[in-house]
Amino acid sequence: MIRSELVQRLAEENPDLSARDVEAIVAVFFDEITRRLAEGGRVELRGFGAFSTRARDARTGRNPRTGETVEVNAKRVPYFKPGKEMRQRLNV
Repeated sequence: MIRSELVQRLAEENPDLSARDVEAIVAVFFDEITRRLAEGGRVELRGFGAFSTRARDARTGRNPRTGETVEVNAKRVPYFKPGKEMRQRLNV
């Protein structure tokens, strides 16, 4: 499912809200998750899962096209851990 499909589905299930209102709600939702992760925090949605970040150390990589070695800087990457309810629903 892509973002526009999510907005459309939510608008269909909530006819009292306009598509513009639903788009604004979805935008705020994703922006807040992103903001919290950027601050180094964690976002937990009960029954769904938890978003957090993990640190990746600096390393020496390789350009697959040229074979040349390149230095890759340390960085934080997003990480998602599914909740118990989600795991159970996926494995029914």
